[in-house]
This record gives sequence, structure tokens and C-alpha cells, in this order.
Amino acid sequence: MTTGAQTPYPVRPRRSRLRGILPLAVAAWLVLEIWLLTMVAGASNGLVVFLILVAGLVLGSVVIKRAGRRAFKNLTETLQQQQAGAAPEPRPNSEGNGLMMLGGLLLIIPGLVSDALGLLLLVPPVQKAVSRYAERTFERTLRDAAHGSLGDAFQQVRIHRPDGKVVQGEVIRDECDEPGRTHGDAPQGPPPPLTR
Repeated sequence: MTTGAQTPYPVRPRRSRLRGILPLAVAAWLVLEIWLLTMVAGASNGLVVFLILVAGLVLGSVVIKRAGRRAFKNLTETLQQQQAGAAPEPRPNSEGNGLMMLGGLLLIIPGLVSDALGLLLLVPPVQKAVSRYAERTFERTLRDAAHGSLGDAFQQVRIHRPDGKVVQGEVIRDECDEPGRTHGDAPQGPPPPLTR
């Protein structure tokens, strides 16, 4: 029996910066949101803060519902045009549905900073700028990933896996002893007994 050789020191996977920074950023964002809400409550009263939170919830729900309906309408019209054999025509304002839904979600999340970001994402020039930036980033990522093949990616994952073991072996074909007979023609009997 052949087993994989153990490495003397297991290699730890390299942590990305995002995994280290993201929990701190979320904690800082929560602290900032709570601090801003307490400052607004101190400057006015708790009813104003409650009304701001409810208004964000209602406005975010309306925005998400509207963007979802518009996206569904565009999808059904495109499918109907394709079934009729016509080429689907590009629609203005169809690319901003995802960003409108994200803006609505940010409005629903309680807090003043998230509400400000959500309202900012509802502005059409901001939507276009964000979508252009996201498209360029996505294309750059695809371009960088295209330098290696898919097999290279799987090979790199296998090599960099900290507990990955390589077992050397070979494939043995089970062929019958008699010429002219295939495996499917071999008589099927009870398996031989196992000896210890």
C-alpha cells in the first residue's frame, strides 16, 4: 500500500487582506452607525430616529419592488422577442436594476450611513459610474485569469492545499483470462472468501 508522504511542516494558506480587514470594517461601520443614531437622538429625540428608520425601510422596500418589477418586465419582453425570432433590442435603464436593488437594500438596513449610500446609488450618474467601474474590474479579472488554463488552476489548488496528499498509483483493467471473452461475458459467481 502506498501512502502520500507527509510534509514536515504543514503549509498554511495565505490569508487575503480582505479576510483580515473585513471584520474590522464591519465593526467600525456598526459603531459609526450607532454613534450617528445616538447623536441624532440627542440633538432631537428618539421619535425622529424612529421615523428615519421607518422611512428608510419603506423607501427601500418600494425601490426594491420597483426595480424587481422593471427587471422582470425587461426579461419577459426579451424572451418574447427571442421566441418571435427577432433580435432583442437594448433597453435604456435596464442596466441599473441591480444597483437600484442594492440601493434599496442599503436603505432597508438601519443606519444613516447606509441610508446615504443607498440614496446615492439611486442617482443615475452614480449608477453609471459604479457600473462602468464594476465592468472594468470584472474584465480585468477575467483577463488576468485567462493567462493560465483551467487545468493549471486545478493543479495550483492541489499543490497549495495544506492537507493535500498525493497517492501514487496506476489503473489496472480487469480483463478475462480467456481470449474472445469480455468482462461482461465473464461468469458471475460468489466472491472468494477474504483471508486474514
